[in-house]
Amino acid sequence: MEINIKEVLRDYKERELNEELIEALKDAARKCRLWALTMTTAAKSGHIGGSLSSMEMYLLIYGLANLTPQNARSTDRDHVVISHGHTSPGAYAALAYYGFIDAEEVMALFRKGGSPFPGHVEREVPGIDWSSGNLGQGLAAGVGFALAKKAKKSKDHVFVLMGDGEQVKGQVAEARRVAVKNALDNITVLVDWNDIQISGKLEEVMPFNIVSLWEADGWKVYEADGHDFASIYRVVRQAMEDDLPSVVLCRTTMGKGVSFMEGTPDFHGKAASEEQYKKAVMELGGTPELLDRAKVSRIQMAGKKTIESLRKDFGVFVELGKPRTYLPDVKTDCRSAFGEALMDIGLANYKIPGRTPILVFDCDLAGSVKVNGFAKSCPDWFFEMGIQEHATATVAGAASCGGVVSVWADFGVFGLTEVYNQQRLNDINETNLKLILTHIGLDVGEDGKTHQCIDYIGLMRNMFGWKLVLPADPNQTDRVVRWAIGSHGNVCVAMGRSKVPVITKEDGTCYYDEEYEFEYGKSDLLRDGTDGAILCCGHMVYRAIEAWEKLKAKGISVKIFNVSAPLAIDKATIEEATKTGLVVTYEDHHWRSGLGSIVAEKMLELGCVSKFVKLGVHRYGDSGTAEEVISLMGLSPDNLVEVIESNLK
Repeated sequence: MEINIKEVLRDYKERELNEELIEALKDAARKCRLWALTMTTAAKSGHIGGSLSSMEMYLLIYGLANLTPQNARSTDRDHVVISHGHTSPGAYAALAYYGFIDAEEVMALFRKGGSPFPGHVEREVPGIDWSSGNLGQGLAAGVGFALAKKAKKSKDHVFVLMGDGEQVKGQVAEARRVAVKNALDNITVLVDWNDIQISGKLEEVMPFNIVSLWEADGWKVYEADGHDFASIYRVVRQAMEDDLPSVVLCRTTMGKGVSFMEGTPDFHGKAASEEQYKKAVMELGGTPELLDRAKVSRIQMAGKKTIESLRKDFGVFVELGKPRTYLPDVKTDCRSAFGEALMDIGLANYKIPGRTPILVFDCDLAGSVKVNGFAKSCPDWFFEMGIQEHATATVAGAASCGGVVSVWADFGVFGLTEVYNQQRLNDINETNLKLILTHIGLDVGEDGKTHQCIDYIGLMRNMFGWKLVLPADPNQTDRVVRWAIGSHGNVCVAMGRSKVPVITKEDGTCYYDEEYEFEYGKSDLLRDGTDGAILCCGHMVYRAIEAWEKLKAKGISVKIFNVSAPLAIDKATIEEATKTGLVVTYEDHHWRSGLGSIVAEKMLELGCVSKFVKLGVHRYGDSGTAEEVISLMGLSPDNLVEVIESNLK
């Protein structure tokens, strides 16, 4: 009777594998190599070499992990992160062996358009915990899951499987340091050390000492024979039981099991031809009929989507507290209002049973981005990451998929512009990250053009799942922050550095008062008029109101809309604005890719006709006070008045 490897391994207490289990694993590896070969040849593409060299790692870790088809939708279990995501054929074969997916389907549908089995691992597949097509990010994702488990007091473990070529990437080093600083003894890494990457041998492409890299950052380093199940098991057991983050360097052979592939860089990213496949299958004790079936099924199953998405809202239980109201005589900055709201929420939930942990990440800017109050009030939920933005973006994103709420506050140029690719992968992974960007736009002033983030709307606009909010004053900021933390999905809240006045109604009372409730996508009509409409957001709103007062004194009345969610501007705002005959967009952002472009596109889609003017950033800014820089860019309230007057003549 065939042994159920996973069932045995999960409860296995011995220090060494017995012979029966070793033989069963060897037979499983042989079958999985056949499946991996078949799916890549049927697809005529795929990374077969690394899939074959990683096969023992995949089978042992997925066998050991408390991760099953039944609990894959939960966050309360072990997590497995695959960093070298191009070895998906090996991962899929192991998952098929353990019943997560169907072997016949994955052999037929691998890399087929519309199928659930893409060329690089993605989270839709049960058992895949992170979509990691970009090398060098998997360790940071694993660290994020491990931090979430620590915050939840979970005893579950995180396994990260990596390739050797990605070890030179800077984000890997950043993640190693984060793991050691936070004493993550609940993470074990395995590296497929086959000494080959796409362009050749490791020492030819970029020489490095793999052992020294990990030891220098404080990891416990083990080595194992990556094709000997007994060796890997013995070392992994040791690594899981020590009190340090640990890595197991598995010495392997590229293309293991197929004579003409072994040690050959050519097969890193190339599938075997049908003739080569026949030879390889015979060496593995299979028959070419496997490929024949897969080819027929590939046609018959075309367009078949067989897997229900595993992405879901795992349930966030957070007390959001009572909003603060800043009176009109108070002038403060939106980032301080964010910090106060965050501290309120933290104190209302910190270490209270049944509440979801809120993990706040900082990159050496706590005082500037105003998370220092939270850090003092909720120290176990605060993580100082140092100047390591790339790892932080991924760590925070992955942690939010582990059953916690993640908040990362940083300057706009660091938290988005610098780590755009990481935020793109957070979008792809549908994380639950709350990204707070401060110091956006020209408002950074004296720091100059290198620090003036003038592309935040455009970058967020390039993605599909992120929500973006630019609050106009401290009161709206407070309510937006509470909404963001209490909602599911990726939300970016962006704000400037400078103090801004409280936005009021014409009677002088707070516009965003106790009765106000933020609704994503709904614009606010702050002032009414008939001669034109100004659409603005963020700290440009109060400047628009200054211009409105000056225009009123000249007998010109215009509407002012606070478009706080520019990516989701509502139809009613566009229609109401265009009826005036003049629409002016007014923003502290690159004029080609921000609010103005969104409004113009929406007007065209709706068939709304009006004179239209875009006011925005048309060059890199100067170094000076915020007011100086904004005036030099032609964006002062007086500039706005002149533009409106000239377009009404």
